[in-house]
Amino acid sequence: MATSADHLASPLHRSPLHQRHEELGAKFGAFGGWSMPLDYPTGVVKEHTSVREAVGVFDVSHLGKVLVSGPGAAAYVNATLTNDLDRIGAGQAQYTLCCDEATGGVVDDLIAYRRDDENVLLVPNAANAAEVARRLSASAPDGVRVTDQHTDYAVLAVQGPASDELLRAVGLPAGHPYMSFVETGWREDPESPVVVCRTGYTGERGYELVVGSERAVEVWDALMAAGAELGATPCGLGARDTLRTEMGYPLHGQDIGPDVTPVEARLGWAVGWRKESFWGRAALLAQKEQGPRRLLRGLLATGRAIPRPGMTVSLLPDVPLCQVTSGTFSPTLRQGIGLALVPVAVAEDAEVGVDVRGRREIFRLVRPPFVHPTVRED
Repeated sequence: MATSADHLASPLHRSPLHQRHEELGAKFGAFGGWSMPLDYPTGVVKEHTSVREAVGVFDVSHLGKVLVSGPGAAAYVNATLTNDLDRIGAGQAQYTLCCDEATGGVVDDLIAYRRDDENVLLVPNAANAAEVARRLSASAPDGVRVTDQHTDYAVLAVQGPASDELLRAVGLPAGHPYMSFVETGWREDPESPVVVCRTGYTGERGYELVVGSERAVEVWDALMAAGAELGATPCGLGARDTLRTEMGYPLHGQDIGPDVTPVEARLGWAVGWRKESFWGRAALLAQKEQGPRRLLRGLLATGRAIPRPGMTVSLLPDVPLCQVTSGTFSPTLRQGIGLALVPVAVAEDAEVGVDVRGRREIFRLVRPPFVHPTVRED
């Protein structure tokens, strides 16, 4: 784990809010080519709890921003990414996947924001943004432009039960439906647009704000000032990881990747199976028909052990099955939880062993989420 001082001469990208994080005493780490705050002196558990009980504010400016624009832009995105973009209209968002054409493996998972038929904003993961943009650019029809806007915008995630109250306190709209977004001006300035998206990666009710990089500090400061009375806490990527693991949300590079398909990751709900075209369609249809050999499942500790990525999962008494893909301590449950790609032959509720520092610890296979999500609640 690196501190801010370690990155003074680093080639890593920095968020527009980097100085603010340093002033707050954040610990930094490399993530997808960016130097991002892992946690603050309050600690991961406090930050996690703030999101579950009040409101937390994350800087997730490392996330990609790729604009697909021009006549037929939405139709082109729909013909390449897995989910059916025609299921949503202007002002709505959708979770979708960019898959490899030959294998169906997940190149990246991302959110598509449909502004209209000619403008779709894609938000991929930091490490994969350039590759998603490259693939889309390579096959884009005449008139469709793919623009990588990765550093032009900052993204702030306001997550938790008090998120609506905090947004309204700084003059931003709130209360719109889950997976929708509203475009407005910051402080009523039309030259400083803010996209207020009812999305997030924590399982709690919340929003993600896409704002021009030049206004990021002003928006952050306003949120921190107004949030003081609401118990708002700045949160790093450490808490983001524990929160998403409690929901069973997969992380690209661990739970999903080029060697893992949406069928194996139980993400078939994000595939428009009836569409005529999307990358990886033939491979995924074949796997769906045949059935996968493994599925992403949850691991819940029966004792006090905490699983970590790379630990061996075994069928009792001692038959190796796979490895933990994500694992952490759940601050909400006060238990160890994790994810693993387990062979389908293993019963859904079986007990398995996990090698935790040389000791075989017992875990039960479960179907995530581990904690009840409130993200869709009105």
